[in-house]
Amino acid sequence: MCEQFLGTWRLVSSENFDDYMKELGVGFATRKIAAVAKPNVIFSCNGDLITIRTESTFKNTEISFKLGEEFDETTADDRKVKSLVTLDNGTLIQLQKWGGKETTIKRKIADGKLVVECIMNNVVSTRVYEKA
Repeated sequence: MCEQFLGTWRLVSSENFDDYMKELGVGFATRKIAAVAKPNVIFSCNGDLITIRTESTFKNTEISFKLGEEFDETTADDRKVKSLVTLDNGTLIQLQKWGGKETTIKRKIADGKLVVECIMNNVVSTRVYEKA
């Protein structure tokens, strides 16, 4: 189910992340710190429970979920959201909803790299990770 995602991934490129964070409503100081952070993303599975841990010098976050089951999440920028993760054609699609807003985070493996697309309204950020 999630085998291709398993392991540790390190950020190698990031496009349009500041604009995406602005669209989310992230404050200036937090955006500046997040812009220079080079997080590692660690995927693990225990049965049908998937865990995604993000580690950086700025902040560590962790979510654990079952596909298709909504869960409460506190994001790295301290938003309290309802999240739902589904698997569609090999792509993990996470929908976060809060205060009448929503954002989508798509994670897929392409050419041996983890490609993460963060989408809110018309703003798209693409972050690429390589296996550590």
